[in-house]
Amino acid sequence: MNKIGPPLPAVTRRIAETPSDFLGEPRLGGYGAIAVDALLGDVLHGLGIPPPLAVLAAFAPDRSPSQRNHFKLGAIAAWLLADEWLNSAEPDAAKLAEFLLTALEELAGQASAESYVTEADRREELARTMLARLDFRPEGESPEQARDRLSMISAAERARLMAASRAAEERAREVREALARKAAQESADKWTRE
Repeated sequence: MNKIGPPLPAVTRRIAETPSDFLGEPRLGGYGAIAVDALLGDVLHGLGIPPPLAVLAAFAPDRSPSQRNHFKLGAIAAWLLADEWLNSAEPDAAKLAEFLLTALEELAGQASAESYVTEADRREELARTMLARLDFRPEGESPEQARDRLSMISAAERARLMAASRAAEERAREVREALARKAAQESADKWTRE
């Protein structure tokens, strides 16, 4: 988050104002109207970035219908990325691809695509995630403030922290059980020697 981006309210407002054309059914498995791969390809071309094949393949219409939420979020992201501030910011192509391929999939696994438009916390999460993945921070925030706020609001980050906490608890339980077995064995050995 080394570069200063736009004010956060401007980004969340853009998300809230996502046109209904971007909220329709994505073309998947022969159904739907929005060709998300073409939409993202056009946006990337508009940013002066040749669309990476991995991005186009990830949003190709022949994918599984189980990818519907990810595709819907891809269409919303296309609207968000088409904002003029990003064009003048000249985003890094690799970071942009990582946002579209990895971050959107994580976000799609946490909540419905529609909730990222209709719910204030989810809009902020999408905005902050996009900015962070592109190495921007909201105008008026230090890098530390931006990181702290993203970690507080991010459902994906909360899920990672919960998984890490569960893993730590499991390791602690295994250590306690191993220590108890060792103490029991030592006690048994002591009694057999006497």
